[in-house]
Amino acid sequence: MMNEELNNQLKREWTDQYVEIDPDKARPELKRFQGLVGRVVTVNWNNQCLVDFADGAWYDIAPAYLRKVTSEEARKKYDPKVNSAQPIPSKQG
Repeated sequence: MMNEELNNQLKREWTDQYVEIDPDKARPELKRFQGLVGRVVTVNWNNQCLVDFADGAWYDIAPAYLRKVTSEEARKKYDPKVNSAQPIPSKQG
């Protein structure tokens, strides 16, 4: 499969999916995301999922380390309005 075809296939499969780190395959640097649910924003040209864990940043993580979760389970744990980029009223002009 050509790189562009693979990338498009991964985008169709992963974009807008709720995910968590697969504990059976997790690398040490991914342990900090254990128990968190994120949303795949897109797949970059390196075929890594860009995952938003609602903390104001996107993390590129290989699909092999991710596990899709059900929408019901994800809705309980994922709040798209909670992140570090939200204005803090007490600090605003």
